[in-house]
Amino acid sequence: MSNLLDESLSQEIAKNIKSKAKKAFDNAYKAALVTEGAKYVQGFLVFPGKPYKPIEHGWLELGDVIIDPTLPYLSQNPQDLWYFPAQILSVKKLKAIIEESKEDYPEDDPLPIYGAAPYEYYGDVMLGGQEYLAAFQAAEAKCKEINGIKFEQN
Repeated sequence: MSNLLDESLSQEIAKNIKSKAKKAFDNAYKAALVTEGAKYVQGFLVFPGKPYKPIEHGWLELGDVIIDPTLPYLSQNPQDLWYFPAQILSVKKLKAIIEESKEDYPEDDPLPIYGAAPYEYYGDVMLGGQEYLAAFQAAEAKCKEINGIKFEQN
């Protein structure tokens, strides 16, 4: 993990925005709107145990600190979480993309936001360009490291 997770601020913001389980991107979006100076981040989260692979996730970065408004629902020791950013957006850019997405594709959920085309496809995970590939590969390597042989069996 390149930045440190601020557990108490993550918990506080999760409570303030009434974060929900399995809604990492929505939680991060809501948190970004109420956290001055924060940046919205999409990428991959890795931790020991199931599912033994990187998962798509959203969080905030505030300076050199990670704020994860989904932390209360992760059922993991915060010291065992590794975050691999693929895309970092300012709140201004995030709002603009969400508004445009709602206009262009009103039937689709605007989150997660994918990187610029051309897209690569990484199995059943995010679409994105080279930054997604780099983040996914780094997350996958960390997942193999911390899970050892368990990862190979799945």
